[in-house]
Amino acid sequence: STVSKNSLKTSLLQLECYFTWALLKQDVDLDELEERVGHQIEFFTKSKITIYNLLSYVCHLKDSNEEALINLQKAEEEVKNNHPNEIARRSLVTWGNYAWTYYHMGRYEEAQTYVNKVEKSCRNLSITPPQCKAQCPEIYAEEGWAFLNFGRKYYMRAQACFENALQKEADNPEFNAGYAIAVYRLENPFKKLSLSLTALKRAVELDPENTFIVVLLALKLQDVEETAEGERYIKEVLKKTPDLPYVLRYAAKFYRRKGEIDKALGILKKALEVTPNSSFFHHQLGLCYRSQLFELKKAERYPPQEQVDKLIQLCIFHFKRTIDIKPKFFYVHADLAKMYIEAKRYEEAEGIFQKAFQINILSDGDKQQLHYCYGSFKHYHMKKESEAIEHYLEVLKIKTHSYFFNKSRNALKILLKQRIETGSRDATDFGRLGLVYSLNGETHEAIRCYEQALALCPDSEDYLSALCELRLSI
Repeated sequence: STVSKNSLKTSLLQLECYFTWALLKQDVDLDELEERVGHQIEFFTKSKITIYNLLSYVCHLKDSNEEALINLQKAEEEVKNNHPNEIARRSLVTWGNYAWTYYHMGRYEEAQTYVNKVEKSCRNLSITPPQCKAQCPEIYAEEGWAFLNFGRKYYMRAQACFENALQKEADNPEFNAGYAIAVYRLENPFKKLSLSLTALKRAVELDPENTFIVVLLALKLQDVEETAEGERYIKEVLKKTPDLPYVLRYAAKFYRRKGEIDKALGILKKALEVTPNSSFFHHQLGLCYRSQLFELKKAERYPPQEQVDKLIQLCIFHFKRTIDIKPKFFYVHADLAKMYIEAKRYEEAEGIFQKAFQINILSDGDKQQLHYCYGSFKHYHMKKESEAIEHYLEVLKIKTHSYFFNKSRNALKILLKQRIETGSRDATDFGRLGLVYSLNGETHEAIRCYEQALALCPDSEDYLSALCELRLSI
């Protein structure tokens, strides 16, 4: 063909679009993402340009480039209908996606046509490609939404995108909404000082009709113990949009956390009628039944067994359903495994843990939680202490200090001390206890343990270097 593939590739890499934003296929469950974006098209009234662009990229990742082109056409229609006076400016990302999609289809002439289109539009708008985003903050925003949809690994980058967009247009409701969502998702819900509260209030003030932000604000108010204020927002939104699935999902979460389980269950059952295959609703139903189970066990010393069994069955049913729909939903694996343990169905619990270890999109925090839960299953239910120790140690190897890091460290300390007190002469036990002490900042105890480990295993380089480091630190 007359278009040189190499020079084309160089031009393509200059474009601002989904293909140049490093959105990786292995970080996301594509089928689940496609379904979720589908719901957004159905129920969101906000800009659909982003949604169609995202959907086209997902189609590309699933090797259906023809389908990708159809979604790009829809994105173009949205631009014509909603921004008739800014077609070129609002289409830069879409045209970039077109160019890359054609390139991957081996249709280089068409790819070049779209590259030319972008370059010409940039010249007409007097935008230089490298500064493209700085001059069109909506491109930053679109990148931010893409990152938010690709999951936890991308939230920091999403926040940065919206911050950049806001530097250009501080009062833009959409940019403020994106920023607030990113901060909300990154924030530890148990922190008293909340950055997202301010961001969410600002976003709601700029766009009170954006029910998505309003429900997040309600949940955040509940986090900081302003429940009555939060509930006022929830009631308002339920009045305005009684059938929107994501409003129902957060309203149900709000009432479940408030302890009004029956109310939450009512909302969730209604929501399932609208979207019967929603992993979120099944998960929330499972959590509601689990709350009822815990309430029952707390209220009575010997609760009626058939009631207990029935609630366990309901939990298991909904958690399993969730995993069927969304196989990489990590937290539900942990929830389901715990329910099997509750039912003393240990083999099935083991099976679920093994499945969870296969999930390839786990964050460090997820891995810590998984190894801790599995370790405590081995420790307390299977009485396999050596295996428990291995998994608690895996948690500590991931050096992120977290709730599960602390729990594992404490569990290890108890287990290893017991082994040594009952006469263990294994250098490994002393060495590991030394590690636990040094993580706790108990340097003298750590030194004592490493000395004993060395006495039992004089050739160990590891114990020797750990010992030297500790002695130097005093």
